[in-house]
Amino acid sequence: MRRLILILTPLIFLNCYEVKRDCASFKTGTFEFTYTVNGIEKKGTFVRTKDYNIDYYENKIDSASIRWINDCEFIQKKINPKSQSEEKAIHMKILSTSQDSYTFEYQLAAKDAYKKKRVERGTARKIK
Repeated sequence: MRRLILILTPLIFLNCYEVKRDCASFKTGTFEFTYTVNGIEKKGTFVRTKDYNIDYYENKIDSASIRWINDCEFIQKKINPKSQSEEKAIHMKILSTSQDSYTFEYQLAAKDAYKKKRVERGTARKIK
């Protein structure tokens, strides 16, 4: 019985840990992020307003509309898609926040019956 109590006690304290999520601070602003293409790490920037997200990467500008679900989740859809895959909306979710950055995950908003669900993670840093 004593061993059981010693094993369960740390588990109780681990369940009390709560991830900080101050998502409202990251709804708008200018952000930068790093991403990898063919093993090369690159840096991109984006500006998010209440209704739009404007990406600047590799000398390109890409715009998307945003519809917030709650303070920590939104649906993003490209304004001028160039292919059928770009027409698909993306579900973004802020998982945790710090003073000047947040960790997020994203996936297709609608389930594709013929493809395995793919969830990616990233980190963005607020610069303005």
